[in-house]
Amino acid sequence: MTTAASAHCSFTVAAHFNENSSNFASKFDASSFYFNSNGEFQKISLHSSPASKICSKGYVGRLRALPEEGDTFSEKLPTPILDTIETPLHLKNLSHKELKQLGDDIRSELSFIRNETQKSVKASMSVVELTIAIHRVFSAPMDKILWDVGEQTYAHKILTGRRSAMRMLRQKNGISGYTCRSESEFDPFGAAHGCNSISAGLGMAVARDLKGKRERIVAVISNETIMAGQLYEAMSNAGYLDSDMIVILNDSRQSLHPKLEVPKTPINALSSAFSKLQSSKLFRKFREAAKGMTKRIGKGTYEWAAKVDEYARGMLGPLGSTLFEELGLYYIGPVDGHNIEDLICVLDQVASLDSTGPVLVHVITNEDKEVKIEKRIGVSNKYKEDPYDSGPQPSRRSQTYSDRFAEALIMEAQLDKDIMVVHAGNGMEPSLRLFQEKFPDRLFDVGMAEQHAVTFSAGLSCGGLKPFCIIPSTYLQRAYDQVVHDVDRQKIPVRFVIPSAGLVGSDGPINCGAFDITFMSCLPNMIVMAPSDEVELANMVATASCIDDRPVCFRYPRGAIVKSNSSICHGVPIEIGKGRILVEGKEIALLGYGAMVQNCLRAQSLLSELGIEVTVADARFCKPLDIKLVRQLCDNHSFLITVEEGSIGGFGSHVAQFITLDGKLDGSIKWRPIVLPDNYVEHASPMEQLALAGLTGHHIAATALSLLGRTREALLLMC
Repeated sequence: MTTAASAHCSFTVAAHFNENSSNFASKFDASSFYFNSNGEFQKISLHSSPASKICSKGYVGRLRALPEEGDTFSEKLPTPILDTIETPLHLKNLSHKELKQLGDDIRSELSFIRNETQKSVKASMSVVELTIAIHRVFSAPMDKILWDVGEQTYAHKILTGRRSAMRMLRQKNGISGYTCRSESEFDPFGAAHGCNSISAGLGMAVARDLKGKRERIVAVISNETIMAGQLYEAMSNAGYLDSDMIVILNDSRQSLHPKLEVPKTPINALSSAFSKLQSSKLFRKFREAAKGMTKRIGKGTYEWAAKVDEYARGMLGPLGSTLFEELGLYYIGPVDGHNIEDLICVLDQVASLDSTGPVLVHVITNEDKEVKIEKRIGVSNKYKEDPYDSGPQPSRRSQTYSDRFAEALIMEAQLDKDIMVVHAGNGMEPSLRLFQEKFPDRLFDVGMAEQHAVTFSAGLSCGGLKPFCIIPSTYLQRAYDQVVHDVDRQKIPVRFVIPSAGLVGSDGPINCGAFDITFMSCLPNMIVMAPSDEVELANMVATASCIDDRPVCFRYPRGAIVKSNSSICHGVPIEIGKGRILVEGKEIALLGYGAMVQNCLRAQSLLSELGIEVTVADARFCKPLDIKLVRQLCDNHSFLITVEEGSIGGFGSHVAQFITLDGKLDGSIKWRPIVLPDNYVEHASPMEQLALAGLTGHHIAATALSLLGRTREALLLMC
């Protein structure tokens, strides 16, 4: 960087920095600093990215991403029909033959996007025809189309004006991998963790009726979300309120248990004809007339006729279809999800009905459809997809924290037959399948039923077993009431394992684990800890296994382990509430929690090069806090900096509470917290997110330098 650029850098950053401010890093936390095309160091707010500017002025639907000089493109097959589609309105004039070709074009486009971005598109591949049929029949954005699963919406995004922006899918300043209200007017509600579309859709339907409007509400659910209790609560309420809305069940015939043979719902000429009959206006009018006639005859006759109707439709329909009828939804199906004509026919008839109440259309799709299509159209499949991993699959994948956790848990389970695993959330990680193979009767995957998972684990514990309840941080939020009342209040020893803690890269704020330190550490009986590396992770697995008088939790990040060449060894239990000092220094102490200990060590290395020796300590425990260690750090240093990859109110707040009550802040010690910023960190690469959040080693080192009054060096370090 030139002298002029350096001077400009210092001036620009200094304009945003007050030497008397409490925390240098906080000036960087809420913003990202970057060099522009002129070599100038500039500040850009998290909320002033190109994507957010688009959102504030209009919608991404109006965005046309232009290639920049130096961009490279993979080979792309022609997509003549798709090239003519700018909005869903253009689908109205296409013939069925052209719609089929459009389906092939979209699959070709999705394959191109996958090869460009290395992101999984398998879920969207299976719903291409369904997406086309929905937009052909309904008139978005006036009609509201809601999706439960973000990964199924890529075809929807392509058809709603975001095709050119898909090359930046899940990348910094690019579009989200989920539906997003601020991204497009075609996204009426955000698809986050699933199971919310019927609840939100029902609310929209009731609001529509009260305001006298006529838009149609369509909610698309899937196999993944159908495990969630909220979905059934919403369907039951929809049946009771009897508001007009359409629920589409995308049944890809997937099971939580790979070895379980899923009953194959028949899709043939008879089922197709029956679905069309069920959705026809004539059949519905005849059915309503028969209901009215039996009501006039008498209550007994009406109830008898209703049972006959239910049993007859249940016999002709697939297994389980009467469940939806019992909840109050009129069932139609099954429909072939890859037959454009049948889909349009059924949806057209359903859309034309007035005052029908809630209707469920059962659509059968095939996730393997993409393979056949790719072979036919000649798309290269250089990227092999894993349904449980949205990232690329290198030939020699790095070992992750989840891998080491599974290995450590297997070692413990071999010694203790009472250890059980309960898993909840969206898709079990591949590393846990090794545990499942070794102990098939000791792992319970309940899917997106987190509340059940917590209370079920409490029951296992009451029965004398040792459950490890594995729920990713962002999903554990759903089950917090159960954690409080069914576990912590009763001091039941459930061992909560919290993967994907902290920032999660391209999944952005949807799957970010920002809040678990805060909401778990405020519980009176909970032991809260976090490993700084994979060795400590194994030790904490062993520690949790030994605790049998109260609940315990520990978190670990998504991503590769620290010591890639470290050997796998059996964990050693840690003394509860005992931290450790890793590097001895003076003047400044860096007290890290969890994965941020590694960034503290990076900061120590940077400062050491400047002749500054700082202390680095690994807290290990947020609760109970190692008060002896904290006192030692306060007594021997002038400054204490706590660092965590969590929200305000977490580890740093516990340290502040103690040193305040202990009178340490009345003396010479000065405390500075470094935490996640008080906003949602949008999708980007993991390193970009850490920079946006102000949690890199450079940010920590700059904070230390500013406390020592060496502001210019701090500014240069950030440059």
